[in-house]
Amino acid sequence: MNSIDSVTLEVADTEAAAHFYSAAFGLDPSRVRLRASEAPTTGFRGFTLSLVVSQPGNVDALVAAAVDAGATTLKPAAKSLWGYGGVVQAPDGTVWQIATSAKKDTGPPARDIEEIVLLLGVEDVKASKRFYVEQGLTVGKSFGGKYVEFATGPDTVKLSLYKRRGLAKVAGVSADGTGSHRLVLSGAARPFSDPDGFVWESAVPRTVTG
Repeated sequence: MNSIDSVTLEVADTEAAAHFYSAAFGLDPSRVRLRASEAPTTGFRGFTLSLVVSQPGNVDALVAAAVDAGATTLKPAAKSLWGYGGVVQAPDGTVWQIATSAKKDTGPPARDIEEIVLLLGVEDVKASKRFYVEQGLTVGKSFGGKYVEFATGPDTVKLSLYKRRGLAKVAGVSADGTGSHRLVLSGAARPFSDPDGFVWESAVPRTVTG
């Protein structure tokens, strides 16, 4: 295993969720999948998904589309030391960060997405890093026990690790939460759960064209 092929969000209403993600983000359904679930969950689910874009105007366009489709604003889009971004929560409860490292627009606003990043909030970043390296992932960036980013290939979801409380703070929510993560990751050779209870399933076969 060296990357995440896709993520599956477990939601109460797959039809409503599919409508939201199509209207808000226009996401590729092969990268972000949906599955019906009534598994109990409360509060912060221990992860966020990030949409990385090329310019501030694209952040605004995606945030506006998400809110129009029914999302709740957790952090309004604003400038920061690292760039520009905002945070919204989808009707199904998933927290989405939308961000760019650019400080200025270089073209008309669009809803183009350059990268999808999954950030897992973990209790021990160093221990989780060791675990995932043992599973076959390659570290791209590492900042001690604070943050780890794994290398990824094209058309995959990037995986990053962050302290749970720190990630909740970035998302603008309380770190408290219980029950299911309502998230399943695909890309492993065999099913397993990581030390923080995130579930991986076997890789989804890729469709080869041409």
